[in-house]
Amino acid sequence: MVETVKLGRRAALGVLAGAAMLVSVPATAQQRITVGVSWSNFQEERWKTDEAAIKSALERLGANYISADAQSNPQKQLADIEGLITRGAKALIVLAQDSQAIQPAIARAQAEGIPVLGYDRLIEVPGVFYLTFDNREVGRQQAAAVLAQKPQGNYVFIKGSSSDPNADFLHAGQLDVLRPHIQAGRIRVVGEQYTDRWLPENAQRNMEQILTANQNRVDAVVASNDGTAGGSIAALAAQGLVGVPVSGQDGDHAALNRIARGQQTVSVWKDARELGAKAAEIAVLMARGTRPDQVPGAQKWAEGARKVSMDAIFLKPVAITRDNLNLVIDAGWVTRDVVCRGAPANGPAVCR
Repeated sequence: MVETVKLGRRAALGVLAGAAMLVSVPATAQQRITVGVSWSNFQEERWKTDEAAIKSALERLGANYISADAQSNPQKQLADIEGLITRGAKALIVLAQDSQAIQPAIARAQAEGIPVLGYDRLIEVPGVFYLTFDNREVGRQQAAAVLAQKPQGNYVFIKGSSSDPNADFLHAGQLDVLRPHIQAGRIRVVGEQYTDRWLPENAQRNMEQILTANQNRVDAVVASNDGTAGGSIAALAAQGLVGVPVSGQDGDHAALNRIARGQQTVSVWKDARELGAKAAEIAVLMARGTRPDQVPGAQKWAEGARKVSMDAIFLKPVAITRDNLNLVIDAGWVTRDVVCRGAPANGPAVCR
């Protein structure tokens, strides 16, 4: 489409030059905006859903999509962003692998006047727009669901990556709910670990070590996403502990199936289709000159570690348990067959 526009301009200028006239290029012939997306990785199911939503929204808005996958490597992500800029990105959507390591690339983009949107994970740099779900509320919902199943006993926290500020936002929300019970002695924290790069295999290894240290005396696991939940559940299952309450988030299909089968308690659903579409809309607005503080719905927020004032939008999450699995099915997020595969006869109502 861009090449067609260029040819149209050349033809028009040739005709008008012969008539010794000067004209401006009509707005309808403007070049399509290119939005670059830097993904931290594609190891988790949900990012493919996010990508499809971003692509669809950009196409609807008349913009181009280019991307790069950092494969969980912070240094590769720096090079990826340089590459996206070289390829003509006029706005960047960045899912940061490491919120600190990414900052030189953000500085390069900003120096060239390219707006940046921190996608789902905080990049605490002035001028970067922050779009995510309310992660502290996600943590609250995780903890509340586990607490309802196990109001007392030995608890484990399997947190996210220490390089991702979301890990601490989630944990802060979890403690909002559980701290009074910990202080009262009803809950005893017997293990707490960050999960390097959010990798399920690292979560499994952490959970195995905690089980060994506690002679398998673990009553509940507050895991911070569905990947770490899956790793934790694998470790529990190896010790015959299937059914211990475990939390997660993202609405991964495998996690929703685990809920139906009684292996996971909750997955806090963050509809990635909504997040992806909103990111595309904001990126195009900023590429066309809208300042971050002029984005519709933006609010001022300064609750990061450095207390940088940022413009942000927070979407609302929904806790999915066996009692409301129908919500994700009815929304077209996942099919009933996928959710209910292998569910027991006394499983959730939606699977009977």
